[in-house]
Amino acid sequence: MAKVNVSLDAELVVEVMVLAGVGSPQDAVEAVVRDYIARGHRTEARAAAQDDARAAAQDDARAAAQDDARREADARPQDPQG
Repeated sequence: MAKVNVSLDAELVVEVMVLAGVGSPQDAVEAVVRDYIARGHRTEARAAAQDDARAAAQDDARAAAQDDARREADARPQDPQG
């Protein structure tokens, strides 16, 4: 994997090192980046699940409306056959 060099504020890196419990600046920055990426994936997954739930609810509502329409049609009096 290609490497990138970035200049960061030392206080920020030290704070991340303490919070993450890691001993090197490199590990601290990698932990933050990996966490950020994982959070993004979790957010995408939640959004997709919500979209799926909305679609399922809409499908259920359509099916219920169709069932109601069928029941109403079945309940109407029939013309005498003769």
